[in-house]
Amino acid sequence: MRLPFFVYGTLRPGEPNHDLFLRGRTCSEEPGRLSGAALYDGPGYPYVVEEPGAGVVYGEVVTARPEEYGELLTALDRLEEYVPGDPRNLYERVEREVTCVADGGVVRAWVYVAAPAVAARLRARGKRIEGGDWLTRR
Repeated sequence: MRLPFFVYGTLRPGEPNHDLFLRGRTCSEEPGRLSGAALYDGPGYPYVVEEPGAGVVYGEVVTARPEEYGELLTALDRLEEYVPGDPRNLYERVEREVTCVADGGVVRAWVYVAAPAVAARLRARGKRIEGGDWLTRR
């Protein structure tokens, strides 16, 4: 299944990993939002924590060029240190509905969310990014 990606942190335009991982590999990038989630500050990068009714996280819906999809998926899994089924994961890659800001359309996209143990720690003592936008955290 070739889903777009919802990126909300260092992969957003102007952030350090955007050019390293996405430049030349996408056919579209448009503003989007993920509902039922909160954004927490990590050590230099954010985590989405799923919390029904928590609010909205802002980012971009990124569609990979078809010929780049497999390589990009592998690169992003590696960046996020995600290995399917590994209990040591910091992130889990999950399929979620994301709203495109421009037209209000809803798409299914891959989202890297905090793994359960990380999410529990963040809820207990993490620093939440109010407003759900990594670009406005400073």
